[in-house]
Amino acid sequence: MPPISIPAYAELLCRSNFSFLQGASHPEELVRRAHELGYAALALTDLCSLAGVVRAHGEARTLGLHLIIGAELTVEAGPRLAVLAMDRGGYGNLAHLITRARRRAPKGEARVTADDLADGLPGCLLIWLPGTQDSAAELREQGAWLHRLGAGRLWIGVVAHRCGGDLAWLARLRGLGADLGLPLTACGAAAMHVARRRPLLDTLTAIRLGVRVDQLGAALAQNREHHLRDRAELARFYPPDLLAQTLVLAAACRFSLDELRYEYPDELVPAGTTAAAHLRRLTEAGAV
Repeated sequence: MPPISIPAYAELLCRSNFSFLQGASHPEELVRRAHELGYAALALTDLCSLAGVVRAHGEARTLGLHLIIGAELTVEAGPRLAVLAMDRGGYGNLAHLITRARRRAPKGEARVTADDLADGLPGCLLIWLPGTQDSAAELREQGAWLHRLGAGRLWIGVVAHRCGGDLAWLARLRGLGADLGLPLTACGAAAMHVARRRPLLDTLTAIRLGVRVDQLGAALAQNREHHLRDRAELARFYPPDLLAQTLVLAAACRFSLDELRYEYPDELVPAGTTAAAHLRRLTEAGAV
């Protein structure tokens, strides 16, 4: 058998331990591992959260790894998405969406509605992650809606974790992409930086589901491949065109936290007075 060439690759779907009970590695560990594996880029896409990106950014800047800022979202009664910021405007739009989703839900939860994506999230790329449990009609409906929102900025994400039906699922997604005119891209869906973190990920999964580890069943088996994989290994499970598309998305996402600077807010001071004088008047009035 001829040797498998090692392709270039960018990971576009990755959770850290800032995805509560659904990630088993620190952001810094994920960045270091991606650098060790020679990834072209790493997208940190925690669940409706940007909480881990500062730590990831610091490590990525030290190592010279291209870090993509993003988040994973599940729309209420709708599709699951990975959203990646292309520029500062996109980062701001994503941050505002996450804030709204968190504020309307109990602490520790988030509720993303279809209205949150009504403007298509300008400045962001969207990776649609279809569910294997969805019917053909549901997938077409979701895809058509997303296509209207993010035309030219929407991909279908293909996750291959050696679960027994990867080839059939890929064929189904290729047909869906052809029907909707959408490109496909590979997504590793990592939740740990190395495979030896699996016992920890299994334990976290058991806690989240409220069962013992030996009762996890299918959920236990699904954790097997949720680590950052060697590029040669990825080439065994993903077609070359899907791996190549990861680089297309990475090239479009050039936003960096280095672009952000502290901006002093405008002072709410009436015309013709100073902040100190206005504060004095407010204090004297309040003292009464």
